[in-house]
Amino acid sequence: MSTSSRPTPSPATATRPSLARDSSLSTLTAGFIAVLIGYSSSAAIIVQAAEAAGASQAQIGSWLWALGIGSGITTLAFSLRYRMPLLTAWSTPGAALLATSLPGLPMSEAIGAFLFSSLLITLCGASGLFERVMQRLPRALASAMLAGVLLRFGLDLVMTVEHRLVLPLAMATTYLVAKRLWPRYAIPLVLAVGGVVAQGQGLLDLGAVTPALTVPTVTTPSFALDTLIGVGIPLFAVTLASQNLPGVAALRAAGYQPPISPLVGGTGLAGLVLAPFGGFAFNLAAISAAVCQGPEAHPDPQRRYAAGVAAGGFYLLLGLFGATVGSLFAALPGELVVAIAGLALLPTLGAALADALSDATQRDAALLTFLVTASGVSPGGIGAAFWGLAAGLVALAIGHRRHPPGQ
Repeated sequence: MSTSSRPTPSPATATRPSLARDSSLSTLTAGFIAVLIGYSSSAAIIVQAAEAAGASQAQIGSWLWALGIGSGITTLAFSLRYRMPLLTAWSTPGAALLATSLPGLPMSEAIGAFLFSSLLITLCGASGLFERVMQRLPRALASAMLAGVLLRFGLDLVMTVEHRLVLPLAMATTYLVAKRLWPRYAIPLVLAVGGVVAQGQGLLDLGAVTPALTVPTVTTPSFALDTLIGVGIPLFAVTLASQNLPGVAALRAAGYQPPISPLVGGTGLAGLVLAPFGGFAFNLAAISAAVCQGPEAHPDPQRRYAAGVAAGGFYLLLGLFGATVGSLFAALPGELVVAIAGLALLPTLGAALADALSDATQRDAALLTFLVTASGVSPGGIGAAFWGLAAGLVALAIGHRRHPPGQ
């Protein structure tokens, strides 16, 4: 890929990339927080989905192993190949869909549906269809969609004060001071202060965490037409519309322009390989990736790929210990996780809102996209990000028709 599709490097940093030189405390912390957000926001949903399919404890551990390993390998491969913070993840809306659609189905049929969905994603990437659609997406609407996705993290940050006053206030104060004095280390300092305050209040229970390597288990797939249609196709649609769309929007809002088709196709291939172990769907990350794509990860956009590499490493580590992931995240107070996520994503949320509303000719459509996406509505099981984008495109088309050329 040519360097013309990347953020322009400064003269001081326009040298051959070196992971050792480009890595820093801020990139390491950004990678850790990205993975923390991913697991804390969906680990419980994944367990519910596995239980809905009748999974044993060993199979639940295998699902978490497959999802961590798949996300880790693809994140590492993409970030190193393109020298950009290209994070992948599993489909959280997909897990929620599975939790309601798998009860009563044999595990083998569920695995068959996972394979079918991943095959469709692979074909979508290989054909270039998804990338062609994204190239025609107005930037203002993409930014508005991203802002709508991130809004709940900012609101949740404010709401933590209602439940536990001292911890979020200490973290927020640290963030404001550090942003002024040591902006590069703001998030690491916030995380450190949050850990100290949580420990002082007796909110950490790390003694309950018992590390143990996960032994993955293979389930032989079987294929039933009604399951492929009723589970496989909705899983494909939800992953593509609710996950990959915001993922690409996050990348472009941060100024990165990687080739989308290989990324989408690569996540589909990961699903094909890991579906028998429980890897139900992989996609480009949006919310967690935004942490690694902003200036808090590194002031130089050319070096933020190191945060993606760090995230890939943490994914692999937690994947190997998938059986103990639940106890690890249960040991952290929920307010700490919510506060660190909200603070880490504030700059991205602000930039997305500014970008969405900067063009007066697209402002109404962008605002509608933002509101629908932020509402969380999901008709037909398709996430709000898709419907927000659809609403914005309709509004944009109507606006152009109302003012035809020459009038």
